Amino acid sequence: MAGHVYIMANQKHGTLYVGVTGDLARRVFEHRTDLTPGFASRYRCRRLVWYEEHFDIRDAIAREKTLKRWPRSWKVSLIEAINPDWNELYTGMGW
Repeated sequence: MAGHVYIMANQKHGTLYVGVTGDLARRVFEHRTDLTPGFASRYRCRRLVWYEEHFDIRDAIAREKTLKRWPRSWKVSLIEAINPDWNELYTGMGW
């Protein structure tokens, strides 16, 4: 089973949420509509700013755990390497 690691934000250089899922479209929809209570909904992390696909969900889970241990500055650099303006990536994915 494939999986995605992703980062949601509430605004550019705002609060970050790192997650993992087997269905990125569904999970982003849940964040955007506050269907799942918790950190991301409390801080309004509704903008998909970075994601990475893995062919094995176990690899995605391991990557998520690694990213969660990273300093914030490294996560910001990771986002800005592919999305310097912190644009919403969800709408550009054709979902």
